[in-house]
Amino acid sequence: MRTSWEKNNNILINFTRTTMIQEFKSVTEEIISLIGIWEAKLGNLPVEVFSERRNNQNRTIKQIIGHLIDSASNNTHRYIHLQYRENPLSFPNYATHGNNDRWIAIQNYQDENWENMIQLWKFMNFHLVHVIQNINTDKLENVWLSSEGQEVSLKEQVLYYISHFKLHLNEIEDLINKQ
Repeated sequence: MRTSWEKNNNILINFTRTTMIQEFKSVTEEIISLIGIWEAKLGNLPVEVFSERRNNQNRTIKQIIGHLIDSASNNTHRYIHLQYRENPLSFPNYATHGNNDRWIAIQNYQDENWENMIQLWKFMNFHLVHVIQNINTDKLENVWLSSEGQEVSLKEQVLYYISHFKLHLNEIEDLINKQ
């Protein structure tokens, strides 16, 4: 027979899981929606727009999409590692100390086939959505130790992803509209 505390605790756990599933659902729905909007938009850009215009980090649209591919890939790995490895997780942060620029340069996104990049960006993010939809909610408080010494929970990482995604899409929008 379960005690009153156990019953209340289970109710709270189930409420928390349901709330997180709803929050994650809004993240995944927004990612899917943005992919639907941006896939055609990116595919219709003239070569000079996606390969020559540069943002304040000196990145072209091709390089920004490359960075978003790297982001989806790295977050996929982080989300998975956080569900089975020792907590807290020590895992490299590809995006600090200029490393994301190294990733962009080493992979030479500037000379990558544009249509292939768009499809890779799209399907990497579709896969990330799938991973998010299958996260073990018992692991949401597991933390990653970033290279900056911060502890970031799995939950926080998932919820942050959409703002990072939109930040870079807004940069692309600014470059498209640049005269």
